[in-house]
Amino acid sequence: GKTTLGFIGIGIMGLAMTRNLLKAGYQVVVWNRNPDKCAALAAEGAKVASTPQEVAAAATYTFAMLSDPEAALDVANRPDGVAAGMAPGKGYVDVSTVDAATSQAVAAAVRARGGAFLEAPVSGSKGPAEQGKLIFLTAGDQALFNAVSGPLDAMGKAKFFLGAEGAGANMKLVVNMVMGSMMTAFAEGLALADKVGLRQQDVIDVVGLGAIAAPMFALKGPAMAARAYAPAFPLKHQQKDMRLALALGDEVGQPLPLAAASNAQYIAARRQGLGDADFSAVMEAVLGQAAAEATEAHNKAAK
Repeated sequence: GKTTLGFIGIGIMGLAMTRNLLKAGYQVVVWNRNPDKCAALAAEGAKVASTPQEVAAAATYTFAMLSDPEAALDVANRPDGVAAGMAPGKGYVDVSTVDAATSQAVAAAVRARGGAFLEAPVSGSKGPAEQGKLIFLTAGDQALFNAVSGPLDAMGKAKFFLGAEGAGANMKLVVNMVMGSMMTAFAEGLALADKVGLRQQDVIDVVGLGAIAAPMFALKGPAMAARAYAPAFPLKHQQKDMRLALALGDEVGQPLPLAAASNAQYIAARRQGLGDADFSAVMEAVLGQAAAEATEAHNKAAK
């Protein structure tokens, strides 16, 4: 039989990734904070554990897809956490998007119990996760990278080994920072086009044929024009990545004024209650700002 794998964190991404591991013939043991999320996978052949420790103890290699640094540290370090279930010959692959310091802390906890560690944040959201076309940005123990190449290939289309832990986290923050700024700029473009009487679909088509064409614009543009934001990558996670990227820039003395301006728009969208919508819902913050300024101007004129 194939190696037994663990998967912790069964959200939009974890569900799709675990399904691909099951399809590839692996035995998979799963855990999620809310156990209801594991029911579909149990029906498809996964075993459900009651703690992260139980997953790590049962599996040779355990993967985790968690929402933020706080969750990543908690799942690793809690008394019934992953580190408690680690032993020599086992490995922990954290595919969450966190900062380098969090990754290094999780690595230390795992290695203290004799386990190996790989950070492997992914580029790609719901669609690529379902299609097994994620890109893994890995760093940490190279022997573990080699050992889990089969599972990574079942879940993704490419994998990079970037060096010591922290390098994968930093690469992911760079990529997501650029993505977040691109999305905000695109939202502003669509909003301006609409204000001057251009059809937003024409803008999407023109952009798609030129040098700034991007799969993201082609994919998200029509939904943004329709103001429909079904979550592939939740806006609250995009804002968290902007926050972590800005903190990284601060740490190394690299000013990031564009990313900071974009982050302000994601924060505004969260305040509008759009944290669980797709990150393209930053469009609503851009439109909301225009509406707020128009109201303010109207009120001034009325005085």
